[in-house]
Amino acid sequence: MPHIAKGSQAYRRTLLSMLLGSIVTFAVLYSPQTLLGEFSERFHVSPSAASMVISFSTMSLAVCMMFISAFSNAWGRKNIMVASLFATSVLAILSSFSGSFHLLLVLRLLLGISLSGFPAIAMTYLNEEIEPASIGKVMGVYVGGTAIGGFVGRVIVSLLADLFDWHVGLLILGLCSLVCSIFFWAYLPKSRHFRPSGISLRLWIDGLKGGLSNKRLLPLYATGFLLLGGYVTLFNYIGYLLAKPPYGLSQSVIGCLFVFQLVGSWSSFFFGKLADRHSRAGLIGAGVVLSLTGAVFTLAGSLSMTIVGLVLFAFGFFAGHTVASGWVGRIAPTPYKAYASSLYLLFYYLGSSLLGTAGGSFLSAYAWPGVIGLICALLVMTAILAAMLAGRGLHAYGRQHQR
Repeated sequence: MPHIAKGSQAYRRTLLSMLLGSIVTFAVLYSPQTLLGEFSERFHVSPSAASMVISFSTMSLAVCMMFISAFSNAWGRKNIMVASLFATSVLAILSSFSGSFHLLLVLRLLLGISLSGFPAIAMTYLNEEIEPASIGKVMGVYVGGTAIGGFVGRVIVSLLADLFDWHVGLLILGLCSLVCSIFFWAYLPKSRHFRPSGISLRLWIDGLKGGLSNKRLLPLYATGFLLLGGYVTLFNYIGYLLAKPPYGLSQSVIGCLFVFQLVGSWSSFFFGKLADRHSRAGLIGAGVVLSLTGAVFTLAGSLSMTIVGLVLFAFGFFAGHTVASGWVGRIAPTPYKAYASSLYLLFYYLGSSLLGTAGGSFLSAYAWPGVIGLICALLVMTAILAAMLAGRGLHAYGRQHQR
C-alpha cells in the first residue's frame, strides 16, 4: 500500500491533525511555565520547587513513553494518540480547580502520564505513513506545532491570570484542548502501514535493546537530553528575571513575550526541509551556535537585547531538535523505529525534568548569570556531540565510497 504522498488530501489532513495534536500536548505541558513566580509567592515555595509543576509532568511523560510504545504496537497508533489527547484535556480542566500545591503536583504528574501517548507515537506514525522523501518537512510541521502549542498555552494562561486568576487560565486552556482533540480524532487518517504485533514483554525488551545497541543513535539521545534541558531551564526562569528591576514586567507582558518562540515554528519548517538535503550534524551545530548567541544576549540587561536573545535561542533550539528527532527515524531499523523514537523522547524529557529543576538551584545561588552559565555548558556539550556525529557520517561515507 503506498505511503501518504505530498500534496494529497490525506497529506493535508495529516499535517493539520499533527499540528492540532502538538498544540494540545505542548500547550497543556508548558502552560504553567510563566506562572512559576506566582506559584512561588502563592504557595511559599522556592523556584526549584515551583519548577516541579513542569518537571513532574515531563518526568512521568518520559517514563510512560517507554511503555506506550509497546501498547501502540497492539492497539494502534491513532487509537493511542486520540486517547492521550482526550485524557490530557480532561486532566487539564481538573487541574484548574487545584487548591493546594501538592494537589496541583499530583494532577500534573497524572497529566504527564496522559500526555505520553501523543509524542511517543506521533513520530512513529509519521515515519510509517508519510513517503520518505517528505518526512523532513512533515517532521518540521510536527515540531513547529510544539512551538505554537507552547506559545498558545503560556499566553492564554498569562493573560487570563492577570485578568482573573491562574485557575481560570487553566480551565479555558483545558476546554480549548478538548475541542482540538475532537478535530484531531475526526481528521487524522487511519494507519495503513501499521501491523499489530501484540503486547509482549520479550518484544518490548528486545525493542529497547535494539534502540540502545545502535551506536549512531546514542549521541542523538544525548543531544535531545541536553537541548531540551537547556531550553526549559531558560524559559522556566526567565520570568523571575523579567519580573524584577530593571525590567519589572507584568505577568501578561511576560506571557506575550513568548510570541517570539513562534520563530521556532518557522525554524522547524526551514531546518526540516534542509535536513532532507544537507548534513544533519552540521545543521545541529548551526542550531547550537544560534542558541549560544541568544543565551549570552540575555545577560545584556536590556529588554531589546533580551528579546533578540530569546528569538535566537528558540530558533536554534527548534532547529537542533527538528533535525535530531527526524534523524532518529531514518537511522533506526524498521522493527525498532517506535522504540528508538521513544528512547529519544525519554532522554529528551529527562533533560527537561532534571536539568530544568537544577536550573532553579543555579538561579538561587548565582542569579541569572549562573543560569546562563549552566545553559552554555549544556550547549557546548551538544556541539561536541554534533562534531562526533559529523565524524561518524564522514567515516561511513568513506567506507561506502571505497566500495
